[in-house]
Amino acid sequence: MMHSFHILGLFPEVLYSYFNSSLIGKSRENKLIEFFYHNLRDYSKNSYNAVDDKPYGGGAGMVMTPDVVCDAVRDLKNKNAIKKVVLTSATGDLLTPQIARDLSQVESCLFLCGRFEGLDQRAIDLVVDEELSIGDYVVTGGEIATGVIVDTVCRYIPGVIGKADSVEQDSHENGLLEHPHYTRPESFESIPVPSVLLSGDHKKIEAWRRQESLRKTWLKRPDLLKRAELNKEDLEYLQQLIQDGK
Repeated sequence: MMHSFHILGLFPEVLYSYFNSSLIGKSRENKLIEFFYHNLRDYSKNSYNAVDDKPYGGGAGMVMTPDVVCDAVRDLKNKNAIKKVVLTSATGDLLTPQIARDLSQVESCLFLCGRFEGLDQRAIDLVVDEELSIGDYVVTGGEIATGVIVDTVCRYIPGVIGKADSVEQDSHENGLLEHPHYTRPESFESIPVPSVLLSGDHKKIEAWRRQESLRKTWLKRPDLLKRAELNKEDLEYLQQLIQDGK
């Protein structure tokens, strides 16, 4: 199944080079995914090609007008088999692996790149299916956020990543941060590779990786542990970490 991504914004072309590079670029060449770029100004009805106006009630910044946004989204939906419209917004739901997995099952998505102070709420209510954020911060334009979301979604599309296990073992997939990685040389600036990784004992290696994953999560993102699926051994190891304070 070919997956289609439509990018609608004021500067959609900034994503063109990225989506034509690396694994996503190869997947596009192999016809696993395809991209379409649409400029919101093409739907403006005034001589200045404006797509924004001052907010009612006053305040800083500008707001994207509902007529331009709705006309653009409806026209693209009429011309293409778009199944879902996603708005990038600082007030949207935080992107998670499960949300990305769900979007990877949608054959054709339109990503509306937010900008300025955001969209007129009426446009959101009328034509947007889902609002997504990439973090608790604000960027100058939704194109960058769209790039992050689409890249994440593409990793779950079969064939984009060579080894499916690479995705399953990544950080956040099991609710934890990923364990440390090592490669050659065996010793670098007097720092050796952990001996367990050279032992050839796969059971011990997996146990070490699990503990290191738990330790890294406890040190850097302890909030994730509340949602992770932990067994008895995991809980005992975490308790030991807390007692040792390291």
